Amino acid sequence: MKLIPPLLTVMLSVACVLTGCQSPKARSSGGDGAAPTIRNNCYSLLHQLLDEQKNVSMLRFIKREHSDVKNLINKIAANSAAGAKLLEEFARHDPSINLDDIRLPPGEAATREAIASTKKKELLGQTSGEFELTLLLTQTEALSYAWHLAKVAGENESQPDRARALAGMSEDMENLYHEVFVMLLSKTK
Repeated sequence: MKLIPPLLTVMLSVACVLTGCQSPKARSSGGDGAAPTIRNNCYSLLHQLLDEQKNVSMLRFIKREHSDVKNLINKIAANSAAGAKLLEEFARHDPSINLDDIRLPPGEAATREAIASTKKKELLGQTSGEFELTLLLTQTEALSYAWHLAKVAGENESQPDRARALAGMSEDMENLYHEVFVMLLSKTK
């Protein structure tokens, strides 16, 4: 019975990672003008998402998936961890970057929490085939969001090196999105 609490903790952590919908309370930006404000907000939302997604491979402790799905999920987790680390490095070297600048309207935050709760219940209650499909669907949502957040952050980044790195991250997330989409199609045939 001593294994149940850690297993429950892992299950809840993975469910939160898979949904990627909950956000902390809003904080104001430290930058002046629209571009730094948009950049910080995108950095914050992207960092939050990548930080959650880096743990998606923990899923193997709760549910079993086919090796092709497992390998792709591990690839997503590795790319997400690298992306989160890169954003943390940017923030470490530039105090104008605030990775806690989430700022969501209360209705959006409440809706994200409701979606996260629903998806957690769905994922934990599904059988292998349904679970894989739902997992892949959640990953298309998360990767599309990461792809576009990185793109918008890069478009609002004044430092050319960081803008290029964000464009690369956006491209990586787009490529992963397409890989997941192709796999999702193959699983539905």
